[in-house]
Amino acid sequence: MRVFVTGATGFVGSAVVQELLSAGHQVLGLTRSDAGEKALIAAGAEAHRGDLTDLESIRSGTAMADGVIHTGFIHDFTQFKASCETDRQVIQAIGSVLSGSDRPFIITSGTGLLRGNPKATEDIIPNFDASSFPRVATEEAAMAVAAQGVHTIVLRLPPTVHGDGDHGFVPVLIGIAREKGVAAYVGEGHNRWAAVHRLDAARLYRLALEKGAAGARYHAVAEEGVPFRDIAGVIGRQLNVPVVSKTHEEANEHFGWFGHFAGMDNLVSSVQTREQLGWQPNGISLISDLEQGTYFG
Repeated sequence: MRVFVTGATGFVGSAVVQELLSAGHQVLGLTRSDAGEKALIAAGAEAHRGDLTDLESIRSGTAMADGVIHTGFIHDFTQFKASCETDRQVIQAIGSVLSGSDRPFIITSGTGLLRGNPKATEDIIPNFDASSFPRVATEEAAMAVAAQGVHTIVLRLPPTVHGDGDHGFVPVLIGIAREKGVAAYVGEGHNRWAAVHRLDAARLYRLALEKGAAGARYHAVAEEGVPFRDIAGVIGRQLNVPVVSKTHEEANEHFGWFGHFAGMDNLVSSVQTREQLGWQPNGISLISDLEQGTYFG
């Protein structure tokens, strides 16, 4: 297949590109820079110039492909609602081209939308809308384009996709610990983060593209829930700083905008995903990855 990949030079997207190419697919990767274009060509992919705010470039890239994997997202948490609404517009633009065809469209969402469930399974749909939690815009848009006859598949990533080049939640935690001189957790630290290695996640994207059912939701979850206290503990050991508990009130000041995520409990199942797609993650665990020390160089 010729696959159009948004976010093709990002942490997850670049792994997806390599996975697709290794499996014999062709890749058309969206990039907004000369450096991104060179990286894609060097990897063996084609480059398509544009960005997530240029909907015409999104539509033209989609028109040239047999399927689309959408991993791109504007990670500007100071403009989070706007970024989520941009994601809605991108999904709508891609859907407008794919409507009425059987070309698969893999849409990236997050397991964090399923907070409040004892153990979140693939069949659960968020029970609130984008007005109360902006990131729901992605799954609202997915359902809307599915209703227009698009072969949509939602792939939910956990809070922690880890591996070389990670610039997500764990590096944020490490940065806060360096700045504050302590590695902190909230309360007893029993809240959990689901996790997956980026290469395992990339393989799941490919399997979803090749075998995913229209309307399906899959969870890229290798570890159902790593206790946050364990994550703080290894950060403290690696940085040689104290590991301390913060009350919920103290956590808001200590973590700042990240306080919501630090206290989030996200226990997530991927049993249905593994059974339906034959996905077997084999990457190292989050804690083992942190203990290797590459996150602290």
